Parts: sequence; C-alpha cells; structure tokens
Amino acid sequence: MPTLEEVLRATSRTFAIGIEGLPRPLRDEMRIAYLILRVSDYLEDNTTLHPEEKGGLLDSWAQVLEGSPPPRELLEHLGSTRDPSPDAMAAHHASAIIHALQGLSTPAQQAIRKHTRDSTLGMARWVRRGPVIHDESDLDDYMHEVAGRVGYLITDLFARVSPRVAGEQEEMTALGREFGLALQTVNIVRGIPSDIQRGWFFVPRDLLPESVHSGEAFLAEANQDLALRTLDHLLDKASRHFEAAERYITLLPRFQAKMRYFCLLPFFFGVRTVALSRGNQDVLISEVKLDRAEVRSIAAQSKLWGWSNRWIRRYGRDLGR
Repeated sequence: MPTLEEVLRATSRTFAIGIEGLPRPLRDEMRIAYLILRVSDYLEDNTTLHPEEKGGLLDSWAQVLEGSPPPRELLEHLGSTRDPSPDAMAAHHASAIIHALQGLSTPAQQAIRKHTRDSTLGMARWVRRGPVIHDESDLDDYMHEVAGRVGYLITDLFARVSPRVAGEQEEMTALGREFGLALQTVNIVRGIPSDIQRGWFFVPRDLLPESVHSGEAFLAEANQDLALRTLDHLLDKASRHFEAAERYITLLPRFQAKMRYFCLLPFFFGVRTVALSRGNQDVLISEVKLDRAEVRSIAAQSKLWGWSNRWIRRYGRDLGR
C-alpha cells in the first residue's frame, strides 16, 4: 500500500513540491488537508453518478470529516472506483487519509475538519443546484466553496506556527480567499473544454448573448472571437485576484522561506498561465500548460529569491507579460 506521500505525488507533483518542502508538523497537516479535498473533488467531478447521488456522498464525506464513522456505502464507492484520475487515487485511500487526520494535534484537526467540511458541503450544494452560472456573483459563490475556503484553511494552519500571520490573521484570511479565487479562475479557464464535456459550463451567462448560452455553442468555431474575448474578461478577473494573492505572500515573514515557497509556486504558475492563455485559441481545445523548463526555472528562482518582496513583485510582472 502506498504511503500518503506517494499518494500526494501521484495526485499532483506541483503541489507535492511545495507541501513536501514545508517544516513539520505543517507539512503533514497540509498534505492531509490537500488529500481530503482531492477526495471531495473526486466526488464532485464524478461523471457516472446522478447529481443527487453525488450530493448524498458528499454529505456523507462531510459527516466523516466532522468525526462520524464512514458509512459503508461511501467506503464501497470510494474503494471500488475504476476512475484513473488523480482525484480517484486519493479516493482509494480515503480511510488512510482519515486515519492520518486523527493523528494530528487537536487544533490542527479542528481547522482542517471545519474548512474541508464546509468546502465539501458547498460542493454538495452546487452539485444539487446544477451547472448554471448566471453571473459573476454565482461564479464567485462557487469558487468560494471549492477554493476560497482553502485560503481560510491555509491561513489558519499558518497562524498556528507563525506569530506574524496570527497577528495579521483577519487581513490574511480575506487575502487567502482571494488567492483561492485567483487559482480557481485560472483552473476554470484551463478546464473549459473538459468541463463542458462533463456537462459544466462555468462562463457566466450574462457575459454572453442568448444564442451562446451552451458550452457547445461557446466552443463552436463561428463563436471563437467572442469566446476568446469572454475568456480574456475572466483572465482580467484572475489578475485582480492575483494582486491580492501577491499581498498575501509578501505579508508572510521573510524568514519563513518554506512557507513562502509553498505559496509562490501556485502563484507564479497561475500568473504565467494567465499570460499564456490570453488570446490563445488553444484554450478552447485543451489545457494550456507551462513547459517543464519554465516550471523548473520558476521553482528554482522562487527558492533562491522568495525572501524578497521587491523581487516577487518584479518577477510576477515579468511572468504576466
């Protein structure tokens, strides 16, 4: 049976780099929190279940996160899935993840249980509501549940080990939510084709003419110019959220290099993805990704210079061009 470290690497090499660089016990806490949310993501994104079934399983998972014993139906589903996705890898090991959660300190457990439960219940609400995003407030509501609450969680865990974060916790909690929204907006733009394929269309309807209110119409070649202009609007939104994310990172203590590095990787990857996605028709076909050389360069530069707020601002501007 693989270790949770191996499960983490299998689900996301990018996040594994940042998480594994954190000091203990923060490393273990963040790993477990991340894997819990990947199980929630698996249930939310499942394409074989009816929305009410998915909602019920998400509710059951939320109850487990509150401390209830896992229902047999939930364990059977998580253990029997043949889904090859990274999220399913975490789902297969849900029992081990919960066992590891129970081994954490009481304050860490409380923070992780609260925020992952709230996020999971938010996913259940949206699964039942259905895949219609009327306007930007709808989009923000959805993104808050799946990503904004993650900013709350990370800030709570940081505050436990950093007096500086604890002293700035109110501001950093709000900024952490913005950080989550920034990353989720990028994920939505990157995932347009695959999300449409599974029946979800996250572009707010009020940005589009009535004739383009379906995902299929949005991807039609005749509507390509409209689609790219609309996605640029969402990328502008992501950039505004990333301004708050930059503020979040620069508030972290300079000597907390590993904590900063954990945040800098998704921040810089996201900023660069925004730049690569603008006016790029490939976004309508598949996910836009950074090449490996650029990923390695960003990771190396972040490790070397991440203590400098001036460098963070300048490098972020350069990547965003």
